[in-house]
Amino acid sequence: MKELRNLSGIYFRAKREGKWTSVCFEELTPEEQTKYLENKEKEWLKSMIIQLSQVLNELGEKFNISSG
Repeated sequence: MKELRNLSGIYFRAKREGKWTSVCFEELTPEEQTKYLENKEKEWLKSMIIQLSQVLNELGEKFNISSG
């Protein structure tokens, strides 16, 4: 199981240990992520991608991270 960090702020309801809870998108399993992305409108997907890119940039700035 992934460590729960709650970085993106994009929450979904997911069942964990028999109980429903709010889980950040990046902490869902790949199967759950696929399920939640199905049938989403183009604008909804765009806004989610923008939010995820903002989080990546903030983490890069905060910890001075780059790919090179």
